[in-house]
Amino acid sequence: MGVDAYGDERLVELYDLDNPDGEDHAYYRALAVGTRKVLDFGCGTGLLTRSLVAPGRVVVGVDPSPTMLGYARRRPGADAVRWIDGDYRAIEPSGDLDLVVSSGNTMMHVSDADHVPALSALAGALRSGGTIAFETRNPAARAWEQWTREATYGERDTPIGRLREWIDLIEVADGRVTFDAHNVFPDGRDAVCRNVLHFRTPTEITIALHHAGFPTVTINAGWHSEPLTNESRLLVVRAWK
Repeated sequence: MGVDAYGDERLVELYDLDNPDGEDHAYYRALAVGTRKVLDFGCGTGLLTRSLVAPGRVVVGVDPSPTMLGYARRRPGADAVRWIDGDYRAIEPSGDLDLVVSSGNTMMHVSDADHVPALSALAGALRSGGTIAFETRNPAARAWEQWTREATYGERDTPIGRLREWIDLIEVADGRVTFDAHNVFPDGRDAVCRNVLHFRTPTEITIALHHAGFPTVTINAGWHSEPLTNESRLLVVRAWK
């Protein structure tokens, strides 16, 4: 996970607008039914995290971005969540979580060196039989081929004024895709977010989960258990400790 890619407060304010509550959040909330303790790994602005709050349930949100978490802590209902600044190293091996969720392709921001250690840390926080669930992009769909300025350029009116935005693809190497997301504000300043995403195949994900202590893994192609094909754009992963 990167170090505060969303360091600009104005970009954080736009995040929920660009990533609203939808089928993904509904999927994760359904998994939380009947649970007593849930952790949202890479919780960002906390939109999903706060919606997981329920009577008798402990909800924890973890994120490495101080700007994101600062925003999350100011939102309505934030007092019902325990917020933790940091990455997987900040997670206690409590062994009492029922569920770990990780939305917004968070796992793609975890480097190859940190991938198994992060999954192992989450396994250590889960009880026996506990579940981890997350989504990621399918490398077979080669989404990065469309991440050019020509294909992604757009202008729109936002709560912070007229915004121009586009993506510049920087590098594709060994499943690691680096790109810059440009955001030009009305004052002419371009807030550039450098992103590095790690595209992993279903086999690579399954092997990593096995190494981390999750013997049972299922991978589907959508939020309604769609079967996986070579053309599937999305990988929805569930694993049990």
